[in-house]
Amino acid sequence: MTDAVGEIERLFIYACWDASMDGTLIFSALWVMLPAYIPNNAAVVAGGGLPVDGGRTLNGNRLLGDGKTWRGILLGTLAGVCVAGTLNISAPFVQMIGFNPIRFSLRAAFGLAFGAMCGDLFASFLKRRMGKQRGAPLPGIDQLDFVCGALCVTTILAPGWTFQVFNVALIGVVIIVTPLLHVMTNIVAFVTSLKDEPYWT
Repeated sequence: MTDAVGEIERLFIYACWDASMDGTLIFSALWVMLPAYIPNNAAVVAGGGLPVDGGRTLNGNRLLGDGKTWRGILLGTLAGVCVAGTLNISAPFVQMIGFNPIRFSLRAAFGLAFGAMCGDLFASFLKRRMGKQRGAPLPGIDQLDFVCGALCVTTILAPGWTFQVFNVALIGVVIIVTPLLHVMTNIVAFVTSLKDEPYWT
């Protein structure tokens, strides 16, 4: 049974990796996830203000921490929705160079953006429950929390759009590419002093 499961996992990884070699699929993955990639970065730039948890604690640890603020959530979500709108406007021009870009409904745009923020909030809550301080790494969760949040919220708000757009191959490419982009953007944020935490968080 274990060998069978291992073989399925290897086949899935191979299929995703093979699919990721398709430039069109990589483009589609980056395009459709951009409204989810932007919010947390926008929240870092626009951070500050009232913490979401209001300074409350649970078992001696903050619920979320000072890094998660209402202003960050609001402006981060707004930034993601604006990115989706910009992509919709750009779609006809992108078609002219041979790609067939995905259009975003308002619900899908909001779901991707707000869902990304929710995923990040959940990761912070989980870290605090584990006794980890702000900036402490949690490999895997740090890189994919906002992806899971975006997919979950978008599935609730725009199920038809979600199931039409996200197939197994596309999700696989997102899972492969996102951690790499996450590390790269955090390196830039850390080097430019937009983040106080190390690049892997």
